[in-house]
Amino acid sequence: MMKKVLVTGGAGFIGLNLVNAYLKDGYEVVIVDNLSTGKIENIPTGVTFYEEDIRSQNFIEIVKKEKPDLINHHAAQIDVQYSIHQPVEDGSINILGTLNILEAARALKDEMDISLIYASSAAVYGDPVYLGIDEQHPIQPISYYGASKYAPESYMQIYHDLYGISYSIFRYANVYGIGQDPKGEGGVVSILVDKIVTDSLFTIHGDGEQTRDFIFVDDIVSANLLASKHPINTVCNISTHTKTSLLDLLQIAEEIIERKIETVYQEDRPGDIKHSYLLNEKANQLLNWKPQYSLKEGLAKTIQYYKEK
Repeated sequence: MMKKVLVTGGAGFIGLNLVNAYLKDGYEVVIVDNLSTGKIENIPTGVTFYEEDIRSQNFIEIVKKEKPDLINHHAAQIDVQYSIHQPVEDGSINILGTLNILEAARALKDEMDISLIYASSAAVYGDPVYLGIDEQHPIQPISYYGASKYAPESYMQIYHDLYGISYSIFRYANVYGIGQDPKGEGGVVSILVDKIVTDSLFTIHGDGEQTRDFIFVDDIVSANLLASKHPINTVCNISTHTKTSLLDLLQIAEEIIERKIETVYQEDRPGDIKHSYLLNEKANQLLNWKPQYSLKEGLAKTIQYYKEK
């Protein structure tokens, strides 16, 4: 029997990649997105779409009506700087929104088995005490965004203990790839690709020595597809286990496009951590998952796509 998945945030960056993969895999797909950052043109034919906020009572009614086997929850407020200026709205979307999704799942639990996938973030760890960061690393977010991504993890574990709702929680490293919007909190790779395509100045905040763990969106999708079939009822990092500095990222991009990228330096931004990379052994053990793309391969695919577009 065909499985049905409801993707929150399905018109956004990771969401659109997930939706296409689910369709290819034979799932029936329902998207719920309020289009605050998602785009209507990202929604493919062959899906059921509701323009709705995950915090609404309507959302619970949608879940009761559609009866998905799985809710893949990627709707979120993801801008660190926005969270610092608007902590209440950030918490409302990320914490109360997820709670509403859990309540919707609980409303269905008597009728059918339903499982959840929740997209968390490396931001929950804050400034690393040690590198690479494993799942036992202390939780000490330095932004409201990090706090608002962590709180739902606890709720999800308690809903599992109380009501038997299966779940998988993924703490993502820095995701990049096709479909990412360079505007707003686009992520450094999407901003860089945009500057390459438009041949404009790329801004480096700080000295450029800050490091991140950059993971291609196709690798994120493959982890989600595995957890869709086998919920792990725990949390794990989805990462490349590799640290790359901003200056290294620039150099790799310059090798791909075979020219220099013009840069300008500005001061560090508040709430940004200096160094980060995540271990991924747990995902390998529980899901038999490994990233398939090097940064150069993923970046080349992304640049090529936007150049042709």
